[in-house]
Amino acid sequence: MKFMMMMHAPQTGWDTHGIGTWPPEDIQNHIKFMMAFNAELKASGEFVDAQGLALPQQARIVKAKADGSPDVTDGPYPEAKEFLAGFWIIDVENAERAYAVAAKASAAPGKGGAQMAIPIEVRQVMSAPPVDNK
Repeated sequence: MKFMMMMHAPQTGWDTHGIGTWPPEDIQNHIKFMMAFNAELKASGEFVDAQGLALPQQARIVKAKADGSPDVTDGPYPEAKEFLAGFWIIDVENAERAYAVAAKASAAPGKGGAQMAIPIEVRQVMSAPPVDNK
């Protein structure tokens, strides 16, 4: 079963106490944790993909205009409390294993080495609906 694990970060305070404000050693420890975590998933055969995303200031919202051309605006919307910082796609035996993997990601070290308890949203990746070939 494939699951997407999405790491959310708080929108408020990111500039004042987010990862960019941490001492270099704490940033390096956090990155080492994530690299080791990904290596562990690869070794177990559960890793499909993982990516960190650009900061929200670089996000754009795209809608189709009436003629189908893109209407591009800055995003995300200011009322958003959190933003998607990164994600993993994992292929595991069941939902319980996905939750265990997400808990490990949530425990990543933060500033001063303290466990961050980052919220990780876990959602099953669904296959497309069956195509009726009649």
